[in-house]
Amino acid sequence: MQRRQFIKLSAGVATVPFVSACASDHNISIDTSLPVSKFGADSTAEQVAEGLDLSGKTALVTGCNSGLGFETMRVLALRGAHVFGTGRTLAKAQTACKQVQGNTTPVALELADFQSAVACAATVRDALAAQGKPLDILICNAGVNFLDFELVNGVEKTFVINHLGHFVLVNHLLSALNTGPASRVVHVGSRSGYRTAPNGFDFEHLRGDAAREHYDANFAYGRSKLANALFSLQLAKNLAESTTTSNVIHPGLVKTNIARNAPSFIRGAFTMLSGVIAKTPEQGAATQVYAATHPQLSGVSGAYFEDCNPVVIDGPNHFFDETMAKRLWDVSVDMTQDYLI
Repeated sequence: MQRRQFIKLSAGVATVPFVSACASDHNISIDTSLPVSKFGADSTAEQVAEGLDLSGKTALVTGCNSGLGFETMRVLALRGAHVFGTGRTLAKAQTACKQVQGNTTPVALELADFQSAVACAATVRDALAAQGKPLDILICNAGVNFLDFELVNGVEKTFVINHLGHFVLVNHLLSALNTGPASRVVHVGSRSGYRTAPNGFDFEHLRGDAAREHYDANFAYGRSKLANALFSLQLAKNLAESTTTSNVIHPGLVKTNIARNAPSFIRGAFTMLSGVIAKTPEQGAATQVYAATHPQLSGVSGAYFEDCNPVVIDGPNHFFDETMAKRLWDVSVDMTQDYLI
């Protein structure tokens, strides 16, 4: 392998994102002020939902056609929930839903297209209204990681898909969530949010257009995952007077197709290495299923979970920075205002 390829491979593998498995200056400990579970890193989604009856519940899982999203949809449907599963195209969502035992409904959602997020939310709201039901569970699972710099409507594409697309979707679904007795929003974040973006946001350059010549895919991904955490935090604060909760989770390093946008040799390296140290999709989906369904988390909001437990972060991070969360919310509104209600 040529030296240039080796350097690109090393950088590329780090962005998909092996940084989550590497050593850092952060220490993670269970937050004992919140309910502590018996589950851990090796638990599966089926195990954390064992014995639960979700009959009559409705859920929406974004990115259901593979990996964590597919496993999450499968387990929720297996436990009796009616699951709306989204894919970038309706065909992709239909293919996934047909493979699942239980009640599922495919919906198209292209998170890079804010109008698609608006349309997806309208489809779900209309379906729920026809059934006279609320949206009980919303899992913002879909995510991407791009090695190359791209802009969508003047904003860096990873940030658009991982944060802003979900921001539009969630805001259009709040009415459906808030009519439920105890609805839950779960954001799939990542350790990358505090490990690769420990200094937070440069709000003056948040759109990313100034970073074209110095694009760092690892940082771009981490910044989008920090956005997931701060979105969850501010949403929890906004919903404090309601019965709807919002939490963010880190699924772990999971063997999925998140490297699908990378060159073939990087995808190969990711597959080889993740097979050694990564969780299975069944294990990776456990934390989001736990946060979305487990009775002992009733009323818990604004928390961050790893390995099926709420945790606190010792080290430089902004996961619980309320001032930054409010500013990000305001900036996100400004970026998407033409698509918000």
